[in-house]
Amino acid sequence: MLRILLINDTAKKVGRLKSALTEAGFEVVDESGLTIDLPARVAAVRPDVILIDSESPGRDVMEQVCLLSRDQPHPIVMFTDEHDPKVMRQAIQSGVSAYIVEGIHAQRLQPILDVAMARFESDQALRAQLNARDQQMAERKRIELAKGLLMKMRQCNEEEAYTLMRRQAMSKQQKLIQVAEQIISMHEMLGN
Repeated sequence: MLRILLINDTAKKVGRLKSALTEAGFEVVDESGLTIDLPARVAAVRPDVILIDSESPGRDVMEQVCLLSRDQPHPIVMFTDEHDPKVMRQAIQSGVSAYIVEGIHAQRLQPILDVAMARFESDQALRAQLNARDQQMAERKRIELAKGLLMKMRQCNEEEAYTLMRRQAMSKQQKLIQVAEQIISMHEMLGN
């Protein structure tokens, strides 16, 4: 069963979402108002999903969601009465996985949570791919820089410099980027 952190940002003492969750058979492991430090609360409670019940999400709600999404990404579902497409876009950009307008029905909660979890997992996979590509690009740039430095030092062409770097990597059982970083460091140390 999913561990749910419920953030109640409505004027009502007991939000409509908590009643629907209880009716659907879910267990709310913690309930808080939005005056809390959401990232700290999530770290303490360690929920699987965060549900926010808000009549109209304001700046404070969005800031808390942004902080959480940046530092501790989690699936976040926002239930609201706000129809404004601008607010919806802002919520999605802040890290909300599902933005549900009007109508909290107990029988719809499981499919909504399933979709939010799937979307969150998909977004995380895409972010991981982008980060891996960014790292590869950065490594390629460093390898090219090292190759250029080696070409100057050894007065050789690009292919010969690359071959020298590969041989060094294989003989030392290192990655090519490690050899490149060693060449760059040595160049910087010698002040060339």
